Amino acid sequence: MIANIVRPGNHTYGVLKYLFEQGRSNEHTDQHIVASWDDFIPDPGPWDSPGHKQRLAQLTNALDLRVEQAGDKAPEGHVWHCSIRAAPQDRILTDTEWATIARRVLHATGIAPDGDPDGCRWVAVRHAEDHIHIVATKVRGDLRPPRNWNDYHRAMNELTAVEEDFGLTRVARGPEATASTSAVKRSTRAEEEKAKRLGHDKTAREHLRHTVRTALSHAKDLDEFFNLLADAGLQVETRTLPSGDLGGYKVALPDDGTPIWFSGSSLATDLSLPQIRQRLAATEAQPTATPSPRQHRPNPWHVATAAAERIPHHLAHADDGAVQAHLTVFGEVLYALPAHAPAGLRAELQRAASAFEHAAHTRARADHQHARALRGALKAMRYQPADHTGLAMLLNTAILIVLAVQRRSALHHHDRQVAAARKTLTHLQAAYDQIRPASLAALAKHSPSDNTVHRYARILNEVLPLHAEQILTENAWPALTATLAAAEAAGHNPATVLQQTAQHRSLDDAKSASEVLVWRIQRLGDRHAPGPGARTAQARRLGTQTAPQTDSGIPSAYAPPASHAGRSR
Repeated sequence: MIANIVRPGNHTYGVLKYLFEQGRSNEHTDQHIVASWDDFIPDPGPWDSPGHKQRLAQLTNALDLRVEQAGDKAPEGHVWHCSIRAAPQDRILTDTEWATIARRVLHATGIAPDGDPDGCRWVAVRHAEDHIHIVATKVRGDLRPPRNWNDYHRAMNELTAVEEDFGLTRVARGPEATASTSAVKRSTRAEEEKAKRLGHDKTAREHLRHTVRTALSHAKDLDEFFNLLADAGLQVETRTLPSGDLGGYKVALPDDGTPIWFSGSSLATDLSLPQIRQRLAATEAQPTATPSPRQHRPNPWHVATAAAERIPHHLAHADDGAVQAHLTVFGEVLYALPAHAPAGLRAELQRAASAFEHAAHTRARADHQHARALRGALKAMRYQPADHTGLAMLLNTAILIVLAVQRRSALHHHDRQVAAARKTLTHLQAAYDQIRPASLAALAKHSPSDNTVHRYARILNEVLPLHAEQILTENAWPALTATLAAAEAAGHNPATVLQQTAQHRSLDDAKSASEVLVWRIQRLGDRHAPGPGARTAQARRLGTQTAPQTDSGIPSAYAPPASHAGRSR
């Protein structure tokens, strides 16, 4: 349950009129009183019932009686208005249950304590099946104001107990709830109703926020950011300070009428101009010149995957500012992926990005310098289109990252962020499941000879004895052998590569250990092959002899039979 407390001023009649009239879109149909300080007060009833206005005036006068009696001693802004809404998945509560909840909240907040005959006058109105409104006037029977300091937090704490007592959905409270709602600005009711009337699945604010985040994920500087917004069809205006410096920006959707403008900070706190500047500045430069034949330019998709793979470690060991920086840039990666993905995957990836937005924010201020490498690789990805293998590799890593985010949020009892991470996983897994078969099949087409496959199986049993039997029976085994063959052809040691990838992360909880190895070896294979000295050191770490290397660069302990290995040096 969620409570929302507002202080509408001194107009008791205006609040009651809103509660009992038909609403902007005739959505109010059965509003009625479920509880009050006096069981004999008049219920105004439906807005079109006979005598409705007279009863509404009587209720207003009854609530305001003590305010009139207090005169100049009445507090400024004497109307107290609290709405309480159940979670969408909760059962429908009865009027009696809502009445009990209202009394418990009024007692907890100090507006009308149980057993206090001088408590404030109040009324609880059921507005729909899933929520009520409580309206009170803040003058007690002794004509003093109530002691309702810190009422919001007291109400939320009481609702936590209500959820447990009534068997309702547990809603996140405290710092985590504050963090998850402070970054993303919620749409107003008017915006939601307008979207509904127009048949849109998103409000203007949500649509703009998604477009701004997508543009930011691709832009390398502010000029390009604003150009991308214009290319996406948005109206863009910037504000210049007297000094000539840029002071802010606002965006609007194309509209037949007067545009409704939103500043960046009104979409989300991390989309303000200063925040965007910091993120664009914290980008590691990527090579742009054409490399010489001897130079090796790393694949940005591999670089991005390598940087992303370190995020779970950062989540467990880095300080809060670094953690938030990595979560922020990973969110940018998710917003960028749809532009690189096949058409059939884009909808799932867009949903994943939107869902992760609610899982990624903590209370910490991001230190974006910690995420320079991944953001730099992200910008470079624009200039090298992804094949299915690169995208599948990054998606596989993304799933592991969101699992780590979910575990971290659960440890901190951040239920709302756990739910958002779970939703993100659903969409990422759906996208990965679509692209995985074709990617693995394309790799498997280059599977090596049977003799080489048998040799890789022996190496696997020696290096990863606990997982070998499982890996050899998995569907991705042919793709793994092809990947090992490509790495070996580039000068890498298959045994070393297998051990490195396995040590990078435990395979115990992997859904498919062979798939994890495929994508990791794909990335490691993009590196320069180690020289003889490095291979000797690798052999020592593997516990092998440092002697003779085969022509393929494999330590002799893992060399194929003489008939296949060729001449040794």
